[in-house]
Amino acid sequence: MDRELFAIFGNPVAHSRSPLMHNYTFQTLDYPACYGRYRLEEGERLREVFLKLGLKGANITVPHKEHAYRACDELDDFARKVGAVNTIVLRDGKLHGYNTDAPGFLRVVEEFGGGKRVLFLGAGGTAASTAMILREAGYEVTILNRSAGRLESFKEQGFAAYTWEEFAPGAYDLIVNMSSAGLEDESLPAPREILEPLLRRASGALDVIYGKETPFLRLARSLGVRSKDGSEMLLYQGVIAFDYFTEGHFDLEKIEKAMRESFFLD
Repeated sequence: MDRELFAIFGNPVAHSRSPLMHNYTFQTLDYPACYGRYRLEEGERLREVFLKLGLKGANITVPHKEHAYRACDELDDFARKVGAVNTIVLRDGKLHGYNTDAPGFLRVVEEFGGGKRVLFLGAGGTAASTAMILREAGYEVTILNRSAGRLESFKEQGFAAYTWEEFAPGAYDLIVNMSSAGLEDESLPAPREILEPLLRRASGALDVIYGKETPFLRLARSLGVRSKDGSEMLLYQGVIAFDYFTEGHFDLEKIEKAMRESFFLD
């Protein structure tokens, strides 16, 4: 049986643990597939590159989740509602788009606990999907972003959304870095003079970046704030994506068990 090919698209993408996570799970569950990574410079070429590589499916990371949305022929209801796709599967000649970020992140927030008032730092595709699913689950989500352009869609959907200059810090239970700040540098997702008062009043801090202590997490921990990186979000969204890739062939608990084991590999 020929191996099915999968990949993750992003820029940057060299840091991604998704290939290790999925390949280990394919091997453990004896499924004939291989998963690689592709640094995509131009998001507009996503569909073209996907088809040229002969992929069966792909995950999409920053900054191409909106491009992935536009590249698909079919979308599930939630992906269509939030305008962002992070999982694509080729089926019957068409690209089917899904969003597994949102349910994965909701599970992380529910397990983390700490309250219902959430502040997102950043307004990209991940923020769009997770803000929607958190609100549907009863959370109050506010968006804070450097520039105004990306905030318009959030405001249209009824979210409180502010630029740094407009923002008057309030009290939030959970502060979440939804941006790529700190992924490849030592930058914070917002000015320190904004972040410190917010974190001092918060009960928790989350970062969607995984595998390193970002400046945001370092600041939170220095202030004694309970914090967590994005590893669990990566895991949970990966389990759902794997289920789509293999078309429901495996029990979700078996997928999660194998993926958890992969985190102990170098």
